[in-house]
Amino acid sequence: MSKSTDWLPSGRDSVLAMAGDWISVCTGRKTDWNIPDSAITELTTLRGAAAAALETAKNETTRTPVATAQCKEAFDALCAFMRDFKRRYFLTPPLADSDYIALGLKPHDTVPTPGKVPTAHVAAETFLVGRHELGIRITYADGDPKDKANKGFRIWYGLTAPGETPPAGPGELRRSFYTQRRKDLIEFEFGDSGKTASFAVQVENDGKKGPWGPLVSALIP
Repeated sequence: MSKSTDWLPSGRDSVLAMAGDWISVCTGRKTDWNIPDSAITELTTLRGAAAAALETAKNETTRTPVATAQCKEAFDALCAFMRDFKRRYFLTPPLADSDYIALGLKPHDTVPTPGKVPTAHVAAETFLVGRHELGIRITYADGDPKDKANKGFRIWYGLTAPGETPPAGPGELRRSFYTQRRKDLIEFEFGDSGKTASFAVQVENDGKKGPWGPLVSALIP
């Protein structure tokens, strides 16, 4: 049984212990939580089969490749049923924190975890795509792209007609859109051909914005 990164324990003995706790707790709360007897019976049967298969696979006299495979199959069936059991009966009723603890589960966290403020600098490169279109390619000047704070990008831009004064810095750009792509596309209006588009990008995480990237510009085809 491979190690799990979610709420299921990684060890088989621990899975059996959790299933046993569920059977005990749910038998006493089945009416309150609308859990049918058939569901508890099936959980009990699958736990018993997994426990017996584990005992066979661990015993030096009965351990064989077939027994090992049967043990894995028994625990796969038990874990799959426990996942479905949790989804059906534990997420709907108003379980108290003490209920979750008795079931071996982590109580619900009602306080949202604040998103980190991104600190990476990113730059925008433009490339031609077609008439009235410009492609945007975002590159990291510093920072780790895998950092969870670097959730997406706020691309700011502005248009300048011939003869008009272009923006002096990113703070003068007024239009923007959000994307999680490192490569995106902007489609402009027919009448924007010949204007200059100015761009700057900030990394964004749940509304929190990182530092400005450099101001770049390109002629709209």
